[in-house]
Amino acid sequence: MTTPARRRAAARRKRVFAFRDTIDPRGFVVLLKAHLEHMKVRGYSPRTVQSAEWSVSDFAVWCQERDVMKPRDVTKPMLERYQKTLFYTEKPDGTPLTLSTQHHRLSFLKQFFKWLARENHLLSNPASELELPKVEKRLPKHVLTATEAEAILAQPDIRKPQGLRDRAILETFYSTGIRRAELSGLKIHDVDTERGTITVRQGKGRRDRVVPVGERAGAWIAKYIREARPDFVIEPDRGFIFLAGEGEPIAPKTLSLYVSRYVKASGVAKTGSCHLFRHAMATLMLENGADVRMIQAILGHVKLTTTEIYTHVAITKLKEIHTATHPAARLGPRKEEPDARIPDSTEPVS
Repeated sequence: MTTPARRRAAARRKRVFAFRDTIDPRGFVVLLKAHLEHMKVRGYSPRTVQSAEWSVSDFAVWCQERDVMKPRDVTKPMLERYQKTLFYTEKPDGTPLTLSTQHHRLSFLKQFFKWLARENHLLSNPASELELPKVEKRLPKHVLTATEAEAILAQPDIRKPQGLRDRAILETFYSTGIRRAELSGLKIHDVDTERGTITVRQGKGRRDRVVPVGERAGAWIAKYIREARPDFVIEPDRGFIFLAGEGEPIAPKTLSLYVSRYVKASGVAKTGSCHLFRHAMATLMLENGADVRMIQAILGHVKLTTTEIYTHVAITKLKEIHTATHPAARLGPRKEEPDARIPDSTEPVS
């Protein structure tokens, strides 16, 4: 069944990517469709397939603007020029594409040309030696403290069904650290209140995992299911926990909109939405002594290096050590350094 979202995406593709040749069996459009079908058969997620479609389509349009209509006419120098184009491309707000975005798009191009060569559509792969940009390793822009998280959790009006639902959503994000798409897909049977767990099915990378959920979050989820969820259900009930007004599961983008509104309403001087609670959960648990590998399992990271970024944010232990050992960490003098004091404002500083 074609959903409204898919129809909008199809209309956008037609508007943005105006291909000049859509029927040539050796052209970009026909070969790209075959490549995307191959990805679907291999089990890639719809989101990954869509990203591949957009990345290769953008390159195809760039090529046809230079009268290159077939993948077999693409050369390595052309790919390198396109890489430079991405580097100098600006987003609507005037900021450049991040190195991560550039890496992402070029990776799909390399995958496309590798497939073309393997399927004998090309004699050789022009992208085989293309060097991808190094992805920068960034810390989370904002990390909530426990006090700030509680301030945001207190924003929904729990006297109303929507407020009770949103409080349960915020509590679930904060307790489990799951992604917004994972929360959107939760069903009633995925919550085990007796064991205190939530089963995330087909999360990122199509991987299932079981994560712990705190007693408080579990109580809010149960209260919402019992008292408010019936107001959102439209038969047939497919069992999703968090429902929108029309009885469908809340879309990930809608979740971000809801959470960002509560963040703003709380007065917390930090911006963000669903991922704020993912960062907060991981950081606060590390600061309270949790092992990084346990955090890795909860967050569903394949590589430990992805989780280790939170060890750079969890600064509490380092701060304690710094205060205890650095000779200039305190305002007052240390016993072993009687002269190490803050100079009076009236005294001359040599």
